[in-house]
Amino acid sequence: MEYLKCLYCEATNHKNARYCGRCGQYIALEAKKSLHKSLAYLLAAIIFYIPANIYPVLLTSKFANAQGSTILEGVVAMWQSGDYPVAIIIFTASIFIPLAKFGVLFYLNYTLARCQTQNIAKRVMLYRLIELTGPWSLIDVFVVLILVALIHFKNIAIIPGIGVSSFALMVVLTILSANVLDPRLLGEECEKR
Repeated sequence: MEYLKCLYCEATNHKNARYCGRCGQYIALEAKKSLHKSLAYLLAAIIFYIPANIYPVLLTSKFANAQGSTILEGVVAMWQSGDYPVAIIIFTASIFIPLAKFGVLFYLNYTLARCQTQNIAKRVMLYRLIELTGPWSLIDVFVVLILVALIHFKNIAIIPGIGVSSFALMVVLTILSANVLDPRLLGEECEKR
């Protein structure tokens, strides 16, 4: 006999049950709906990632001069000024991790859509890694907001740029992409879908 786990309360239910016997949440496994939602959120996240890297994340205004810098320009400026650890952390958190998350989410969606049943343990590990790193991707946004709140010089103003909003939306959309992807699909065989 096969069972289905409720994603909300983790109760075990019969595989044909549509609602959880404990909490009443809808638990039926809908593979195509889950994959389509995940892919839609992922594509939207990629769309917002582009302006997050094109437009300034931080605007510094001194007297009448306003200068903006993108994420990559900030990393290059920190590297050139000798702040190697900060440059590496920002590069990793703002550029490498989002691109890696896009790749992993595309890989998971692709293998689930193609009904590939090999490497289930690898896919589960990748899914858990995506879930673990999700909220930590907002650290860049928090750094910009803290800078804006803390720096109050007479002639200098630090303003968050449009790139921060795009970056924050991209992070939220990648979190949603991972969350709507039903983890029960990772171990399912195609015949059972």
